[in-house]
Amino acid sequence: MRRLSVFNHVSLDGYFVGANGDFSWAHNGNDDPEYAEFVAGNAGGAGQMLFGRVTYELMARYWPSPMADQHNPAVAKGMNRMAKVVFSRSLAEAAWSDTTLVRGELVSEVCKMKEQQGPDMVILGSGSIVSQLAPEKLIDEYQMMIDPVALGKGRTMFEGMTEKLTLKLVKTRVFKNGKILVTYEAT
Repeated sequence: MRRLSVFNHVSLDGYFVGANGDFSWAHNGNDDPEYAEFVAGNAGGAGQMLFGRVTYELMARYWPSPMADQHNPAVAKGMNRMAKVVFSRSLAEAAWSDTTLVRGELVSEVCKMKEQQGPDMVILGSGSIVSQLAPEKLIDEYQMMIDPVALGKGRTMFEGMTEKLTLKLVKTRVFKNGKILVTYEAT
């Protein structure tokens, strides 16, 4: 069975995006060499990325661009090379390299994908997907990069969930830039 993980930056007050969808705060501290090495290694991994429409459109605009290649070539190469799935009923097409557009019902489609042969999967951003899959126990691991910033307002990854989600801490890693990676497994 394929594993499904989530990787998201989270502010100290629990938001993965600010009130107006702002995510620029998560890029602070990129000058830390250890952190930069971690980011490049993460993007170069094998696997399949899963997105909702909003996150997909943001990523598809940036990562294939010359600006991404100039600012972070290792991450751009990995992001453009990896297989991608975007879940959307409204998107007309998915033009970013190696992207499959899935229009079916999210939970049943992810159940099918987990049963298929293939690489492990990771959700980036896409809080609406996380909040739908978490109560169904379809997410195996939650990796959250806690950023040293408080936003005051925004969206949580778990917005709209009605039941408690209990997780088990399995790993932590502290970076010199003040970011802390916490990894939890679903229980």
